[in-house]
Amino acid sequence: MTKVLMVCMGNICRSPMAEGMLRKALQEAGLDRHVEVDSAGTHAYHVGSSPDPRAQQAISRRGADISQLRGRKVVDEDFERFDYILVMDGDNYSKLIQRAPAHHHGKIRRLLSFSRKYPNLDVVDPYYGGAQGFEENLNMIEDAVQGLIREISGDNQVKMRSGR
Repeated sequence: MTKVLMVCMGNICRSPMAEGMLRKALQEAGLDRHVEVDSAGTHAYHVGSSPDPRAQQAISRRGADISQLRGRKVVDEDFERFDYILVMDGDNYSKLIQRAPAHHHGKIRRLLSFSRKYPNLDVVDPYYGGAQGFEENLNMIEDAVQGLIREISGDNQVKMRSGR
């Protein structure tokens, strides 16, 4: 089983949207039983909170439901547990690289490193903006999720052939 953790600052906007879009894409690709997905924040501002209503509305229009997700903060065990720890921006990347044991640094990547359209950009925090920011985030996230699925599909094919 491949395990993916999506990470932003507060875990109520970007990372839950990324979790929801990845879950939806995995289901559509028939990989949902082979990949575990979660999300967390680098800060504890919104632990236990539902995703931002604007995030829920934006992702709902794209056929995914994140209403049952609750904010949580990254814990040290996440570095051991997850195969991919995908951050939304450079600030959160830096925070996790500073915190993680060096042997786990390779797991920590920017989500948009999987994107064909937006590979060098951050998924900017839409919290203080309007609804359009959430839509723009989802465009970026959807593109990156497709690239991630291509990589995970290849990894799962290798594991199945090798019997792992």
